[in-house]
Amino acid sequence: MRDRSDRYHLESRLIHGKMVNRHWNYQDHIVPPISASSAYRLESSQRGAEGFVEFANPEFNDDERPPIYIYDRLDEPSRGMLEDNLAVAEGGESCVTFATGMAAISAALGVLVKVGDTVASHRNIYGCTYSLFVNWFPRLGIEVVFGDFTDLEQLDAVLAAHPTVKVVYGETPSNPNLELLDLEAIAARVEAINRERPPERRIFTLVDNTFATPFCQRPLTHGIDVVVHSLTKGIGGFGTDMGGAVIAPKLLEPDLLLYRKDFGGALAPKAAWPALVHGLPTLALRTRRQMDTALEVATYLESHPAIDRVLFPGLDSFPQAELARRQMRDFDGEFAPGSVVYFRLAGSPEAARTEGQRLMDSLATDALTVTLAVSLGQIRTLVEHPASMTHAPLPVERQLEAGIDPGGIRLAIGIERASDIIADLERALDATSAAAVRHDAERCSIGHAVTAMS
Repeated sequence: MRDRSDRYHLESRLIHGKMVNRHWNYQDHIVPPISASSAYRLESSQRGAEGFVEFANPEFNDDERPPIYIYDRLDEPSRGMLEDNLAVAEGGESCVTFATGMAAISAALGVLVKVGDTVASHRNIYGCTYSLFVNWFPRLGIEVVFGDFTDLEQLDAVLAAHPTVKVVYGETPSNPNLELLDLEAIAARVEAINRERPPERRIFTLVDNTFATPFCQRPLTHGIDVVVHSLTKGIGGFGTDMGGAVIAPKLLEPDLLLYRKDFGGALAPKAAWPALVHGLPTLALRTRRQMDTALEVATYLESHPAIDRVLFPGLDSFPQAELARRQMRDFDGEFAPGSVVYFRLAGSPEAARTEGQRLMDSLATDALTVTLAVSLGQIRTLVEHPASMTHAPLPVERQLEAGIDPGGIRLAIGIERASDIIADLERALDATSAAAVRHDAERCSIGHAVTAMS
């Protein structure tokens, strides 16, 4: 059978995969089976030798014939099929998957920078990525400088001041406050500098696309070089398995494969299979439902008197609404603002943080459709407090610099009915307001008692 996959819509291709797949023969199986072997039988010593020669070898054309499977950590069928489909989803040349999203980030940077190099990072990033940058990279002789790359002049200044920059890194939308980076503008700035540099000093642009998923945004089409994902989130979709992916130019694939072989962190077949069979095929269906619900919930929150501010790319009030509509587009070119909402309760930072904790405690106790838990992109709606949870590795002053409010709440929308989510939020907000009134009354009564005694 000839592979005529290109004549089908991308959504259909993510369900069926390639018509002809080098990793598995679909002649008998409708659903790809899980590979469950750590090592593979070799027909001869010569075939074993050929397999090691061909692995991560850019001179071997793995599109012409199947790879020689030797050992799970090198390559295996279930993971290989997922990698093929992820590359198609992002519009990339190659994909290498890892055990977690952080393993993918570490690998992408691990093949791009070395001792003496510098990473230029946007100021607002995931807490564990920040910890990687400030706690571990200095031990490796790698400098990380932070800046506000929503301001392109600041990016220019960072690149001018640090000629050792080899990677420009960022998330968009960022975690947790959904700040956007102008991908085309950043790629153009870096390309202009690269024209003046020798190839070995080329700067690579690297974007974490976890929040958007390939359905809402494909950074490679905007000129970005490398994309990373936590497969644990929207792509996996069901919160059952961890994983990470690097989608990159073909020239980086050999180093990424060798990095995975030598440092470990390979995605297990049993973790690759759910993303291949359940996650990617339902990505479009789930995300459309989640986005519609997210807009309803964000609109409700924006109108509530107890809420000071709501950030969601789908709202007209979103500070970067124009950029969101230009950059966040689905497979058909329609606006796709994602499914994460970030909001803050009214009051001082201290009061907002206290009331936010009460709100989440109320949801944890009484709500069915909103679960107090970290992570996002699942079919279940999850709520968390970034300042004390996912972004706790960032010092308070760094959180404030990055626009992470002490009372900010991240709400990752699932596929429950919007009316049920809103009803749970309303009950929790009412309970929070009642608790605040009781607290104020108790403080007043104590104050009066002290005054009377004096």
